[in-house]
Amino acid sequence: MSHRVIVVCSAVVLALATVLVAPSFLKAQGQQGQRGQQGQQVQGQGVGQGLPNAQGGRGGGRGGRGNQPDVPSKPTPRWPDGHPRIGAPTPEERGIWGACCGSLSNATTPYQPWAKALYDYRRNNEFEPHTRCKPSGGARQFVTPYGTEIVELPDLQKIFIFDIGGPHTFRTIYMDGKPHPRDLVPSYYGDSRGHWEGDSLVVDNTGFNEGFWMDRAGSPHTEKLHYIEKFTRTDYNTLKYEVTVDDPGAYTGTWSNSFQMRWQAGPELFEYVCQDNNFAPVLLIGNESSIDRSSVIIP
Repeated sequence: MSHRVIVVCSAVVLALATVLVAPSFLKAQGQQGQRGQQGQQVQGQGVGQGLPNAQGGRGGGRGGRGNQPDVPSKPTPRWPDGHPRIGAPTPEERGIWGACCGSLSNATTPYQPWAKALYDYRRNNEFEPHTRCKPSGGARQFVTPYGTEIVELPDLQKIFIFDIGGPHTFRTIYMDGKPHPRDLVPSYYGDSRGHWEGDSLVVDNTGFNEGFWMDRAGSPHTEKLHYIEKFTRTDYNTLKYEVTVDDPGAYTGTWSNSFQMRWQAGPELFEYVCQDNNFAPVLLIGNESSIDRSSVIIP
């Protein structure tokens, strides 16, 4: 009789253990499987917060395609005059372009010696002006975890570029055919003048100050910077970004690079509060053992 009681009790204990443990085990297995699937989908796709991969960015992160699977893209949306829409495909649709362009420069970039030394220093001590709520011209405008919204207003002959994760700033591209104003006061975004060359929007930029990084890696520039961008929407989901850098103050010759941004339908521009006490301490103070905070930082 006692043996049967022991057997029955053991069976009850085993059953209870199975009921209690199985859900946690299955949940853990499901999470592992989900992470594995996401990892396979993210690899080599879309754009995120970091340096670009072969297809224009590192997967994941806000503003990129993240773990969305590849689907055949629709044709390039166009305005009635035939020019591609580089912003929302229709007046009713909302969306943003995912981040791109971690670093413009590479091993072949023709640095002047002082510019290369400064670039190397910035790679180890990233005193990022962007993290101190300063606007960022050039490709750096397209590198925030929240993506970029482009608004086209043909009637006003203007295009606006909003970097969502920036310090409440935007850039204006003038499409009226007028040249750059004389005696420009150097600024973070400079003066942008755009025109169409076939299906590509070409933007000529000049009048920059030296208070920002023109890319996420900290490629140097001077007030002599002449920055030419080309935006080409090759299909519904892809915006090719090409840039030519001409800055005789920092480089021994002109140089170019290109990347891609991916369309993410749905998200809209939202209020982003840029504050000094953020979550990027290395970008604020670099890797130095101490930093002088006696000077006032004003965007």
